[in-house]
Amino acid sequence: MLNGVIFDMDGVVINSHPIHRRAWKRFLDTVGISVTAKELEFVTQGGKREDILRHFLGPLTDEQVIEYGHRKEALFREEALQIDPMPGLACFLAELEHAKISIGLASCGSRVRIRYVLERLNWTSRFKVIVTGDDVKRGKPDPCIFLRTASQMNISCGEALVFEDAVPGVQGAVAAGMRAVGVASNGGTKLLLAAGAARVVPDFSSITLGDVSRLFETAIAADRSN
Repeated sequence: MLNGVIFDMDGVVINSHPIHRRAWKRFLDTVGISVTAKELEFVTQGGKREDILRHFLGPLTDEQVIEYGHRKEALFREEALQIDPMPGLACFLAELEHAKISIGLASCGSRVRIRYVLERLNWTSRFKVIVTGDDVKRGKPDPCIFLRTASQMNISCGEALVFEDAVPGVQGAVAAGMRAVGVASNGGTKLLLAAGAARVVPDFSSITLGDVSRLFETAIAADRSN
């Protein structure tokens, strides 16, 4: 039975990937690193901020990670003058709340940034549990962030459905024993399905709680028959 839904933040709750790419490019320019648009796609794959920093800059001290992280956070806030939820998400959350289905958020973004975004949306209270990259040692596709979120929501992994927009996120959810639905507003459907997503939607305007419940029960029935 579906008892909990877990959302990623970037590309799922908000369409923030363009904002992140601009902020990261500006930051990397300040440290003398030039990157292509293709190379910048790495920042949208669900990694922790320190992992992204080391990916582009190589070995860094903990002090440098903190300093550079603060600088990138400032640039993100400059770029994020307008933050809007993904289409249809507000209504979908209302459906979950009405059905008393627990709602969680599992994002490898920093706690400060996640709180900032949710406060801007006035949505902090809508998520029963919020787990961020600051709360886990490893980013996605490691399943730890999903396991921790489910535990704090007091649900089993088999009772949870995850919405993810990136391959590592879907892989992490599946590795945790959860079902996943991909969110692909700009392509990527085939990759998300190959990673283990049971379905892919462009946003939340094309899916209802009834759709999700049927999908969840179908997936359970298929698992039992295998």
